Amino acid sequence: MDFKTISLEQDKNLAILLLNRPEKLNAFTFLMMEELISALDLIEDDDSLHAVIISGTGRGFCAGADLSSGKETFNPSFDNFAVQGQDFRRDSGGILTLRMYKFLKPIIFACNGPAVGIGASMQLAGDIRIASENARFGFVFNNRGIVPDACSSWFLPKIVGISKALDLTFSGKIIDSQEALDISLISSIHKPENLMNDAKKIAQDLIEKSAPVSIAITRQMLWRSFGQADPYEAHVIESKAIDSRGASDDAKEGVNSFLEKRPAKFKNLISSDMPDFFPWWEDEH
Repeated sequence: MDFKTISLEQDKNLAILLLNRPEKLNAFTFLMMEELISALDLIEDDDSLHAVIISGTGRGFCAGADLSSGKETFNPSFDNFAVQGQDFRRDSGGILTLRMYKFLKPIIFACNGPAVGIGASMQLAGDIRIASENARFGFVFNNRGIVPDACSSWFLPKIVGISKALDLTFSGKIIDSQEALDISLISSIHKPENLMNDAKKIAQDLIEKSAPVSIAITRQMLWRSFGQADPYEAHVIESKAIDSRGASDDAKEGVNSFLEKRPAKFKNLISSDMPDFFPWWEDEH
């Protein structure tokens, strides 16, 4: 598929997804949202791809929303994401992060430079966030007269805590990679020239010894348990998943490979071997 605002490449069993408007510091547009979602669909459907790394081309990760429309940039009449029967439009950043939320493979963000607005908030839906020494983060929405987007009012407090989330969003201050690490917004800092190779190593560490179907189920189990008031529903889902996976060829291979002291060769595929109870949340929304 040809893309205009992003690029998508395969590196062994990894997808490398790059925001690709370097002349605009990869500023976010509706087309970029649509292309990112299309790329995620392609990656999820391809069993040869086990994880995705998302980064930016040029010196920035994403400068936030493209402000070329001037003062009308955030006017709701300028997009078409209203849903029939609702008196409001759906935030485009949230449409993207909700797709990431439902994704079945690990998402690693490798932030290569400045990331403000949606450039910062889209990363919250990733599983692992790492950053270059050159990275900067800013949740600048209140400074622009709007409010946080991309479901960040749900994601951000869970990552950095409610007080720090309010500090970052009220002030809109720009923080460097060291402060981002200190508050657990990212998990590590890297030399700019090493960022992508380090991201690939991190991705391989996540996936090389584990069954893809098990990773897919586990990702959804952990993300969706975030909002539960108690552990009872988690116990139900875990029990169903253990029963299903325990009877699978992957479980037999996992045990045999351990006993035989050799690397496992898992054969079950996300495209064809997800359990019958999945997705268990389908009737929730």
